[in-house]
Amino acid sequence: MNLLHVEGRELPLDKDGYLVELTDWSEETAQALAQREGLSLSAEHWEILQLVRSFYDEFQLSPANRPLVKFVASKLGPEKGNSLNLNRLFNGAPAKLAAKLAGLPKPTNCL
Repeated sequence: MNLLHVEGRELPLDKDGYLVELTDWSEETAQALAQREGLSLSAEHWEILQLVRSFYDEFQLSPANRPLVKFVASKLGPEKGNSLNLNRLFNGAPAKLAAKLAGLPKPTNCL
């Protein structure tokens, strides 16, 4: 099993690098996960991560790409809620990477 070291704790990750326990998520955890992915989280990233977490709270699932784009557009407007912007922020895999960094399960229809 993979482990993520955050603030003196060892957090278990699944085979794809997602947190095993949703309750292990924190901003520090997100930073550590992002570092593993070669990302430095900006205010733009945090805005999307908070939205992905609220999507999960509302629907009890991680959004796939199309629902993610629609949800971001509905909350932040079309200039932020579009595929080009989200792909730029999340290395071409916005649904998978945003869910991972937000401490959520892998979206069910993502390979």
